[in-house]
Amino acid sequence: MKLTFYKYQGTGNDFIMVDDRSESFDHDNIQLVSGLCDRKFGVGADGLILIRNRDGYDFEMIYFNPDGTQSMCGNGARCAVAFSQYLGIISGSGEFLAIDGPHVGRSNDGQVELSIRPVAGLLKKEDDYFVDTGSPHHVRFVDHVNEYPVVEVGKQIRNSSRYSPYGSNVNFVSKISADQIYVRTYERGVENETLSCGTGVTASALVFGFLNGIDQINIQTPGGSLGVRFTLDSNGGFQDIFLTGPAVQVFQGTMELMAKEPSIK
Repeated sequence: MKLTFYKYQGTGNDFIMVDDRSESFDHDNIQLVSGLCDRKFGVGADGLILIRNRDGYDFEMIYFNPDGTQSMCGNGARCAVAFSQYLGIISGSGEFLAIDGPHVGRSNDGQVELSIRPVAGLLKKEDDYFVDTGSPHHVRFVDHVNEYPVVEVGKQIRNSSRYSPYGSNVNFVSKISADQIYVRTYERGVENETLSCGTGVTASALVFGFLNGIDQINIQTPGGSLGVRFTLDSNGGFQDIFLTGPAVQVFQGTMELMAKEPSIK
């Protein structure tokens, strides 16, 4: 079977995109998903996304981490919006369903704005914070994040007993200015640092905004720049959360799906 795929990236967070409105992709085949995401033997990506039809929505996004687990992915969702516009499913904006519920996306001149579900509040974890922005995120503020051992410490926190058995993504944050932060993320499912993480920068921005009394934050990541804005409600929760940044098609291709591992054509 031949698979047509597209490669997208959002601030260096890269994804294999598949137009699966025919539902011909075997989404239960975890070996296939992992093989396609493998950077040595497959296409290589931080995740794989299927676009499918869904009653009541413009489309459904089904997201897989490289290990085959599923979660919400902010940068992946922004890329899904851009891809759906490329396919002609939406024009400028649309509503879609993800694993954590409905989202709205708007695309304009390569920038994609994504609505994030409301967040009830922040949980303090000793000197750190925990935020669920569709995916779980541990947020730690550090000095000189560029020099911080993100993979080593991130792996320890991700696998700690406090987050057993499913684990958590881990974000390390340094303040740049009054409204700007730098974020590096260790992602579960990828089990490594990624160049960017949409739900992670959103979680980090919510914590930073709450602590500093601001509602619009610019975020730098190793892969590029993103923006987050929100409204703080009277109960300490967050409403009207939006994540904005670029989403770019890198290339497209076809490959023959083999029994054990993908072979690029």
